Amino acid sequence: MNATQANARLKTTDAAIAALTSELSQHFGDRVATSAAVREQHGHTLTWVKNQPPDIVVYPRTTGEVSEIVKLCAAHGVPVIPYGTGTSLEGHINAPYGGVTIDLSLMKRIIAVHDEDLDCVVEAGVTRKELNEYLRDKGLFFPIDPGADASIGGMVATRASGTNAVRYGTMKDVVLALTVVLPNGEIVKTASRAKKSSAGYDLTRLMIGSEGTLGIVTEITLKLHGIPEAISAGICPFPSVKAACDAVIMTIQTGIPVARIELLDEVQVRAVNLHSKLTLPESPLLLLEFHGSEAGVQEQAERFGEIATEFGGGPFEWATKPEDRSRLWQARHDAYWAAKGLRPGAQSVATDVCVPISRLAECVDATKQDILESGLVAPIVGHVGDGNFHVQPLVNADDPAEVEACEAFVDRLVRRAVAMEGTCTGEHGVGQKKMKYLEVEHGPAALDLMRVLKQAIDPHNIMNPGKIVVL
Repeated sequence: MNATQANARLKTTDAAIAALTSELSQHFGDRVATSAAVREQHGHTLTWVKNQPPDIVVYPRTTGEVSEIVKLCAAHGVPVIPYGTGTSLEGHINAPYGGVTIDLSLMKRIIAVHDEDLDCVVEAGVTRKELNEYLRDKGLFFPIDPGADASIGGMVATRASGTNAVRYGTMKDVVLALTVVLPNGEIVKTASRAKKSSAGYDLTRLMIGSEGTLGIVTEITLKLHGIPEAISAGICPFPSVKAACDAVIMTIQTGIPVARIELLDEVQVRAVNLHSKLTLPESPLLLLEFHGSEAGVQEQAERFGEIATEFGGGPFEWATKPEDRSRLWQARHDAYWAAKGLRPGAQSVATDVCVPISRLAECVDATKQDILESGLVAPIVGHVGDGNFHVQPLVNADDPAEVEACEAFVDRLVRRAVAMEGTCTGEHGVGQKKMKYLEVEHGPAALDLMRVLKQAIDPHNIMNPGKIVVL
């Protein structure tokens, strides 16, 4: 079965939607929205996937209310689509069969912070920036940093990563436990606050990355870290993307505990300079950050400088003031919007892949050559410390030839990464656009096992249907 067979599930009937709207309105009043503008906002995507809005949007305030909404939807056989901040990139929040979007943005409580245990419990609507602002005075921080100010619940759903992943890992590494509302409305807790456990199936990691297809995450227990004594950042230009990637590989292999190491190709650097009013050298560039003690940070930077020189990079320039570091990393986080400025009016097609670090230079270099041969405008940026990079073709959606060229390029990109024992997506997730590559990457047996799990947990296929796997 493939993505083209997704229409096996019939769109929700008008009668079911009318009845459900009435019942939800009785329970939730003005927190139920059916206007076209609100519905389209909740079907939007940041890529060229067609907008498929839900029929109803509801704004719960508690886990209990989420459970109540799901029970009503289940009774009417109506699909449920969870929504955080809408920053996902592969069509995750679309409603191809209509249904109810559950917008968790009102669930903003930071329930508990256990300073001594370096963990906290938050509701799904809390964003990463809100959490870190709350934690700052406690000397703690939450390290997963995907760029967008995503909700913690959404980051769990897509198994998010980000600029700090090379040192601190991804969402699967920092989530201790979840509270999840299942497709029948039942509320389950997947684990305790213990740092490790051998007690039964790992339900927490089953739910991380499930993109709302198995349940709705409403509360999350997270690992935290102490704010480092010293933080230093800098930039280092290179003569080519291959040279920059080779320097990254050597840095990781020699064990330098770099916190962030980001690649921007010369196209992306030009976009960032224009958008953020910077004067970065317009050549392939690495942005780096080191965490630790004053002496440790200095030693790490010196060792990296030696490696950079070996591959023709340099000079390595420091951003010593906190405000300079913040401006540098904000410019990196704004890379998506900066890239769009290179071709106003064009459609952005943001995609990502991830390969073993030893294949990174080969994969990025081949991708760069493919872009040139395809005639596309497609900046490259990546969390290259863990082999993950992003490409953002900018396409005239009204030009069929250009659209076809872009689709063919993305297909080659994904198949190239998978052939190098990598993955079709390092952190964006599957959504609608990457479904067709799951069998290429995992094989039919693994995909069938995913379907078995989906059917067992969601037999009526109401949880975000049309995503990841098709029943």
